[in-house]
Amino acid sequence: MIVRTETLDTPTRRDTIARDLLDRLAEVPGDRAAVIDGGRVLTFDRLRAGAGGIARELAERGIGREGVVALCMPRGADLVLGLIGTLTAGGAYLPVDPALPAERRHHLLDDADADLALVACTSSDGDHENCGSDTDTAIETVPVCAITSQGTDTAPFRPLAVRPDNLAYVIYTSGSTGRPKGVEVSRGSVSALLQDLEDEHLAGPPGGRVGWNASASFDASVQQWVRLCRGDTIITLDEATRSDPAAMARLIDEHALTDLDITPSHADLLLDHMEERPDQDQRGEPLTLLIGGEPISPPLWRRVSRLVEAGLIRAVNVYGPTECTVDATAGWINSTREPHIGHVLPGLELRLLDPRLNPVSEGETGEIYLAGHRVARGYRGAPVLTAERFVPDVMSADGSRMYRTGDLARRMEDGRLEYLGRGDRQIKLRGFRVEPGEIEGVLGSHPGVAEVAVDIRELAGGPGLVAYYRTYQDGLLQELRDLAAAELPGYMEPAAYVELPEFPRTPSGKLDRAALPDPGPVESGSVDSGLDLNPVEQLIAEVWAKVLGVSRIGREDDFFRLGGHSLLAIKLVSQVKARLGVKIPLKAVYENPKLCDLAAVIDSGA
Repeated sequence: MIVRTETLDTPTRRDTIARDLLDRLAEVPGDRAAVIDGGRVLTFDRLRAGAGGIARELAERGIGREGVVALCMPRGADLVLGLIGTLTAGGAYLPVDPALPAERRHHLLDDADADLALVACTSSDGDHENCGSDTDTAIETVPVCAITSQGTDTAPFRPLAVRPDNLAYVIYTSGSTGRPKGVEVSRGSVSALLQDLEDEHLAGPPGGRVGWNASASFDASVQQWVRLCRGDTIITLDEATRSDPAAMARLIDEHALTDLDITPSHADLLLDHMEERPDQDQRGEPLTLLIGGEPISPPLWRRVSRLVEAGLIRAVNVYGPTECTVDATAGWINSTREPHIGHVLPGLELRLLDPRLNPVSEGETGEIYLAGHRVARGYRGAPVLTAERFVPDVMSADGSRMYRTGDLARRMEDGRLEYLGRGDRQIKLRGFRVEPGEIEGVLGSHPGVAEVAVDIRELAGGPGLVAYYRTYQDGLLQELRDLAAAELPGYMEPAAYVELPEFPRTPSGKLDRAALPDPGPVESGSVDSGLDLNPVEQLIAEVWAKVLGVSRIGREDDFFRLGGHSLLAIKLVSQVKARLGVKIPLKAVYENPKLCDLAAVIDSGA
């Protein structure tokens, strides 16, 4: 089945691709707010001036077309300045989350062959001379503040002339080969994304207020910052706000957000506070939730639909791989239909094909292939892998390519697409794209591991990663946990480990993944499990037991080693406030993962 949209060769679409985003950004009225970062506000004039200063500095250091600048900063005004400044210089940005393990950060910088890194300000007294001096990178670092603090008295920097096929950014995704792979996206593809969003749900004039919720290391963030180029305002969410659903709901109202991108797992927590908001007449335009990153469950779909019907929100389910510039399809959420991913966006063509690349019949399951101007250039420095996933377009005679997503779908009777999961081993977990092979590669590098397999299973706190392993020696569990923590981002660390004497096999001798046992209840690793806890520790242990589904917990137990993750940490903070009347920041859980340490923090705060 071929799902066709507006032809890509019309003058309108071709003009959109050819017109760079910065041309649109230059036309936005200067006194309008561009970025709101807590108490810091950048107007469009200040954004353009600051980005121009950064671009001048980058140009003097040799950055131009196809140059790659790593952005080692959290969400905020400096990140936006660095991003727009890099594009103004003609270069491409590489987001590197400072929270990633050092080994992974170094790999991204090396694999992308980044030219230099822009880092965040660390000064508390206005002296920026030493900012970035202690940054753990192997390449030259430049603190954004050291550039922007120099003022804007010099002549404006003219953006370097670029072509639509020049590189805009490199974003890394989990890789089945054991290493993350960098997706190269062109400037024309990003320009087309903005036009597609405007065609789909941004029908009104510029002036929207968009919450930047996603990490810059994930492609959903592109959908947010690109709105600047049409004149919308970006409101950045810090980690404290993101981790507190009640605070998120307050920010939505205080800033009158019109759009918020969010994963289903995160949305489920936020919706608890959406029904308590003021009447619609007091809020003006309803908030539009752009929900994506993983499938929406039928119960969550129905829950969102009720809020939509009540007029409290609008909601659209968006689907798309990083390799096709963020969103490929969109479907409005309401109660008249079961979960679906809608229809393909303008600027792309979607094919449902069988294993022989033939179109499937109406209602049959096929693999999703995407073609059009928003298909990425490929994987950075990986021509073989690029050739495997970016294949010749069987429906085109012009030599263009289509991207093989690995996702399965069928076309419903009303024309919308029903998502049916993966055709390979890739996992979508809490909005993150995870290749089990990458985790297996890290754990399998331990000399004591004979065999390892990673899969997703239903755990007490919801779906989680489980590592199955066979060893040459006893007592490797703690070493495997430490290895995963040192080399993998938190969302890729297994929540449970199961040691097996032998792995189940199929008659042909291959690993029988379906026969891997479900893990039992997570057990405490502490010898004092459930014993001699002081009153505060006992209360915290009861909260942990409820959140994690673990019955006996000791003072030396680690929240994350017992299966905790970011969303369960949010629930933990909420339960502590409800049970003890004490409000703790989310970072307290990450900084004090042991029961005894967290109890001490709570006890001192109370």
